Amino acid sequence: MSHITLVRPPALISRHSGTGSLTPPIGLAYLASSLIEAGHLVTIVDALGEAPFQRTSLFDNEIVATGLLKDEIVERVPPHTDLIGVSCMFSQDWPYIRQLIESLKERFSQVPILTGGEHITALPEFVLENCSAVEYCVLGEGEETLVEVVDRLANPSTMKEVNGLVLRQDGQILRTPPRGRIKAIDDIPLPAWHLVPLETYLNNNLSSGINRGRSMPMIATRGCPHRCTFCSNPTMWTTKWIPRQPELVLDEIELYLKKYNVTNVDFYDLTAIVQKKWVVKFCQLIKERNLHFTWQLPSGTRTEAIDKEVCQLLYETGCYNLTFAPETGSSKTLKEIKKGVRIDRMLNSMKAAIESGLITKFNIVIGFPNETRYDVWQTVWFLVKIAWGGVYDVSITNFTPYPGSELFQELREENKIPEISDDYFLSLHSLVDPTRTVSWCKNISTKELHLLRILAHLIFFGTQYILRPWRFVHLLSNLISKHEDSRLDKCLQDYVRRNFPKMYQEKVQEDTAF
Repeated sequence: MSHITLVRPPALISRHSGTGSLTPPIGLAYLASSLIEAGHLVTIVDALGEAPFQRTSLFDNEIVATGLLKDEIVERVPPHTDLIGVSCMFSQDWPYIRQLIESLKERFSQVPILTGGEHITALPEFVLENCSAVEYCVLGEGEETLVEVVDRLANPSTMKEVNGLVLRQDGQILRTPPRGRIKAIDDIPLPAWHLVPLETYLNNNLSSGINRGRSMPMIATRGCPHRCTFCSNPTMWTTKWIPRQPELVLDEIELYLKKYNVTNVDFYDLTAIVQKKWVVKFCQLIKERNLHFTWQLPSGTRTEAIDKEVCQLLYETGCYNLTFAPETGSSKTLKEIKKGVRIDRMLNSMKAAIESGLITKFNIVIGFPNETRYDVWQTVWFLVKIAWGGVYDVSITNFTPYPGSELFQELREENKIPEISDDYFLSLHSLVDPTRTVSWCKNISTKELHLLRILAHLIFFGTQYILRPWRFVHLLSNLISKHEDSRLDKCLQDYVRRNFPKMYQEKVQEDTAF
């Protein structure tokens, strides 16, 4: 039996970002449950959950860290731990997480440190070279790999026999054969929620989706079958989409309804709705069991399985918000980024959703490497169409070459990203920060892309509020009353909470030393 400490770092968010979801660490909770089932002791240090209202300015006041800082995290690690695992999901967080890992190693010099997550999976060799405190990098799904690593702690020379690992051994960096995806995901034990301050999240309505009360995170499927060139999913998950049995998903929800008095469920799936029969069965089971809760799909979804029947079932079973992710209104760009979405089908799905009463949002990206001004203006015209059609909200971001994606690799090979550095990682915050546009498009400059991004927002929301002025009044009313109906409501309130914390009576620290 070993004692493993899993660390969830603070949430790092650009000061001017329109997003900033504070969510329970479902990934670490799954890892912990697998370790417990294998007979090990586990401690989770959840920096966010321990201090969700502690905010600290970092990196010249550009980034806001929510949660415990590195020294506070180190103090919470049990002195008798045998392995420390640190999660790094987002590459823009790496500069601070590296400092955290170095602080952990300074205190626990004899304890091996393991890392995992999307950033680690995308750049494992870089992580080992950039941070000498890291011994092991887990690639992709972590449950099976982590358990096998822990089982071999007494004999570290055999770690090279563990599939799905990049490790440092005898002064060399070794990559072991890839590990296959976990197919029997229904057999993975439920998340070990007793190891995190879950009530802190539930009592303060902290979640990824719209605030609809006590919200639990849920994963019903793993992976995504598509190959979008801007996405790191193929590297992290491969393109295999594996759903859980809908009956078992609903059993888990029922457990949370009774045990934690949950009122809302947020599905964190990459692409939850892929098979129509799956989502239809799930909705029918909710009705058959006469369960009453709201549920959301905060991540953008596609249109293949979204029609009038599905939209009506979503609304009838408590799913009131739906986000579509076409990314662009240009057919040429859709083909180049391998999105595989038809604009006409997307518009039909949008119409079905709005007619069913769903509050709809669209995710749009502009500035892909080969886009032209004409492509961007096609997207702007698409925004006019969806605003006219009744879409409530839109998120318009500039393309960012994310590690692990096909476009990132292409730009690296073309020397468009000459050096992977802290400055590069911090620049990734421009994805959701409207004040920090960076253009990777050969046809559009950074200044022009920034102006186009602003103009696109103005055209969409201007069209919407001219046609439906009551929505603007409702938006202001929700901001004053701190009520949320749409993603826009949530983004605005997150922004106010982050930049004007006294309105929410939250603790704020100023620390720009990093």
